[in-house]
Amino acid sequence: MSGPATNLPDLAAEYEALREVENRVLWLSTAIVHHANRVRPNPSGLKVGGHQASSASMVSVMTALWFRHLRAQDRVSVKPHASPALHAINHLLGRLDASYLPRLREFGGLQSYPSRTKDPDPADYSTGSVGIGATAPIWGALSRRYVDSRTGRAGRGRQYSLVGDAELDEGAVWEAVLDPAVAELGEVVWIVDLNRQSLDRVVPDIAADKLRGMFTAAGWQVVTLKYGRLLEELFTRPGGGELRRRLDGMTNPEYQRLLRCDGPELRRRLPGTGPDAGRIAALLAGLDDAALVGAAANLGGHDLGALDRAFASIDDTRPTVVLAYTVKGHGLATRGHPQNHSALLTEDQLRELAGRTGADPDDPWRALPEGSPAQLLCARTARRLQRPDVALRPPPELPADFGRTPSGSATTQSALGRLLLDLTREAPEAARRVVTVSPDVSSTTNLGGWVNKVGVWSPAERRDWFADDAQTVLHWREKPTGQHIELGIAEVNLVGLLGELGATWSRWGEPLLPIGVLYDPFVERALEPWSYGVYAGGQSLLVGTPSGVSLAPEGGAHQSVKTPSIGLEQPGCTAYEPAFALDAEWTLLAGLARLGRPDGGSVYLRLSTRPVDQSLAAVPADPAAREHRRRQVVAGAYPLRRRAGARVTIAAMGAVVPEALTAADRLTAAGTTADVVCVTSPDLLYRAVRARQGHERADSWILDQVLPPDRATPLVTVLDGHPHTLAFLATVNRVPTSALGVTRFGQSGSIEDVYRHHGLDADSIVGAALDLTG
Repeated sequence: MSGPATNLPDLAAEYEALREVENRVLWLSTAIVHHANRVRPNPSGLKVGGHQASSASMVSVMTALWFRHLRAQDRVSVKPHASPALHAINHLLGRLDASYLPRLREFGGLQSYPSRTKDPDPADYSTGSVGIGATAPIWGALSRRYVDSRTGRAGRGRQYSLVGDAELDEGAVWEAVLDPAVAELGEVVWIVDLNRQSLDRVVPDIAADKLRGMFTAAGWQVVTLKYGRLLEELFTRPGGGELRRRLDGMTNPEYQRLLRCDGPELRRRLPGTGPDAGRIAALLAGLDDAALVGAAANLGGHDLGALDRAFASIDDTRPTVVLAYTVKGHGLATRGHPQNHSALLTEDQLRELAGRTGADPDDPWRALPEGSPAQLLCARTARRLQRPDVALRPPPELPADFGRTPSGSATTQSALGRLLLDLTREAPEAARRVVTVSPDVSSTTNLGGWVNKVGVWSPAERRDWFADDAQTVLHWREKPTGQHIELGIAEVNLVGLLGELGATWSRWGEPLLPIGVLYDPFVERALEPWSYGVYAGGQSLLVGTPSGVSLAPEGGAHQSVKTPSIGLEQPGCTAYEPAFALDAEWTLLAGLARLGRPDGGSVYLRLSTRPVDQSLAAVPADPAAREHRRRQVVAGAYPLRRRAGARVTIAAMGAVVPEALTAADRLTAAGTTADVVCVTSPDLLYRAVRARQGHERADSWILDQVLPPDRATPLVTVLDGHPHTLAFLATVNRVPTSALGVTRFGQSGSIEDVYRHHGLDADSIVGAALDLTG
């Protein structure tokens, strides 16, 4: 993979064309933001925004990468604030019509940050959430390897991340870098835009030496591009060694201040006051002011030749990070200013930029001259980067029902493990598409049988040193045909990989059925990157288990409260919380059937380790009635108990359904007959309510079946989670309601004590029903 993608005999001529393309990318990316903010009508007066300086700092890097090194099989994640530069390059390559260039951050136009699913031009990765886009190519590389090892259809290619240096403050970055699987991913290349500035300031303590040490310790190759050709040549002259030491020893703020200086001011400031000041001053005396100002900002991240050599030196046997020193706002009047993050060029400054880059401010989107070296370079690059159309393999057929009825006592968590094994027997083609991911919790979330059956995925087979140990129950057989991926204890990594495994259908035409399993309390820790994966088009099934205060002895630290409402509120996702093992099976199968398809989406299941008597489900024996029940379960709810003359309805979800049934029996015995509705998806029920109100398109038939108007009674809702999750059900028939649930941190205790503490026990449900019925 070494060497540039093109190799013209006249390299000097190519670099001249490359510099012309670089200028055009700088101009277009700046003009895109300018037009959105200063030209396009803005009746509301609300700030439009955009980042001219952040784009400018990456223009050289992106020009060298796209027009010299990228190949069709490579993928690139572009830092969020450089999106105008990406759009500029896509336009020059013929991938974005000029009509979109004035439409940055306009409805139906260019998104604020690169988006796979919403932008009109290609973006390999959606970015915008700091740190998440940077790590996505790591999980993209792992997903690609997984797909290729199983189908041979994903090929190879580098996975680049263009990363802002301030993004390296994000914990998600280092969680990903340190995962044991990452050190083997030689196709991963990060290019860090080391401009030493964040949104508010010049960052005083961004130390490249520290970063080099951290990446090196993680097994990465580190390539440092600090100085450009002009400075490197100065360093060879008398006084050059002293100048290098002076620059190397400067703080970030002092160097940034130099970027705002003219020639005379640089001659005063740059030599400093140390013992080498005289030799440095003598060296600078040999430069005119223009050469001095240019040399002071001549960093490696803006030197096309240095970038070319750095990219050609990448070692594909391990991950690589290129630390490219840059100037924020390079080439702009705002360069190096500590408050240039969202600064906009004035009209005069824009016209000055147009003069330097050969553009026309009155015709900002004018094409490069046909047949010019720059235009021909763009045409060659476009042909080189043209990707073949991806033929989408249809997702596997999945059964809706295995036809068995669980008996005895069981948990919904155990149903997950059984379902995976059942799939291998009942639907082997679908089972081969399943890949499970866990952050070191496989044995505690009922995945052990599945892992023993299918093995653990690894690019190469590894010896299981405990294969002959009779006391080893969970066998860790690592091999390229395995279907379970085990990560370290980092939930953010889990959902990052899950999102990329869920995007293989759209990247390479190979649909997978990815299932991520983690403890439900940690869904909140993983929420933002998981949500971003859903936004980016990843389709997966996330299982949170065990959940709620039903995990009574674990105490408040491990008792999730808000996750049911998260499931209800998360766009692009359907959420379920089944009470019985068969409900879990049906919702899991329905969820898997949503994956790997253009009209699909993600699924979140909240499961429990509370054993429940399965006879309470009262599963109909008649096949047609059973199918009717299944459809209701998948649609969001079903009537579990319905009696003539009911005066109150109890709508319960998940682990507390047994308490609801006990309360209904007691109420009926006392003369207050109660219906019981078993809710499986408040998410789908809420969509049904909104559909009935005309706010969105969704099926609403389920409301008539579980809460028919002719059986409207006061309503008690109860769940092991925040009570507002089900409170909206009272609006279906506009009845009095009492919402029970968890609103406080939990504490350790027996399940009886904990339920009583939070008002989830049968006594509390009976009391709430009597309060409503008088």
